[in-house]
Amino acid sequence: MLVSGRRRLLTALLQAQKWPFQPSRDMRLVQFQAPHLVGPHLGLETGNGGGVINLNAFDPTLPKTMTQFLEQGEATLSVARRALAAQLPVLPRSEVTFLAPVTRPDKVVCVGMNYVDHCKEQNVPVPKEPIIFSKFASSIVGPYDEVVLPPESQEVDWEVELAVVIGKKGKHIKATDAMAHVAGFTVAHDVSARDWLTTRNGKQWLLGKTFDTFCPLGPALVTKDSVADPHNLKICCRVNGEVVQSSNTNQMVFKTEDLIAWVSQFVTFHPGDVILTGTPPGVGVFRKPPVFLRKGDEVQCEIEELGVIINKVV
Repeated sequence: MLVSGRRRLLTALLQAQKWPFQPSRDMRLVQFQAPHLVGPHLGLETGNGGGVINLNAFDPTLPKTMTQFLEQGEATLSVARRALAAQLPVLPRSEVTFLAPVTRPDKVVCVGMNYVDHCKEQNVPVPKEPIIFSKFASSIVGPYDEVVLPPESQEVDWEVELAVVIGKKGKHIKATDAMAHVAGFTVAHDVSARDWLTTRNGKQWLLGKTFDTFCPLGPALVTKDSVADPHNLKICCRVNGEVVQSSNTNQMVFKTEDLIAWVSQFVTFHPGDVILTGTPPGVGVFRKPPVFLRKGDEVQCEIEELGVIINKVV
């Protein structure tokens, strides 16, 4: 991405924020690239909308991918804490390219119908058990990357979601122990091809959810101890500046702990795994008439305390 493009995104980012930028000592882990660096690096975002501290420059022994960083647990987290407390050089936001905070996870678990107000929007009962599906990891892109409209779909829709990132391996995890397995949270855009969800592929959801670029994530992995209450956060989506989704994560039917307990009955969670926890009301398909994304649209997905991701539709 050209520097001018990064500057435009920074301007849009600052304009988008309903919750003002506040430099903080919160742990906001990122993966990034910069022209003077070779390959992806790990960093710390210096507050929501701030610059980036290069963790690999602070300690060259640290891994350069988030998954490897999380696999090492407290050893690497303690290094990041020391870096956060030190007075280190900060790379200006305009000089870095943000990648998704997690790339190539073992799995991306998704939850359907997990907001009470989203169920009301569809006039369907609230599920008694979590509705689980998945996206392929190849759908993940960065927080400011483009979403590509596939020629195979004419009904591409938006969905802002709270994403949980796993930090510790586990199977058959009790709900009471679940948060010990969580590294933190980030913002997700669960882009969805509605025609492939409702009329194609036997109405199985996988293909309609997993086109390339259909899972923007970011901008940072905000560690769980930096989030006051993940189940009481404002969550919204804007398309071309118009608010289309506005709710609160307190509307979630099944909270993070319940989802981890439920899914871990079936699969082993690994560090870096991502759980998309569902979307609130306001998606395009249920509007009258339905509205879908078109070339040139800009989608901003924002969650209080976590940040905003901005994706141009091409």
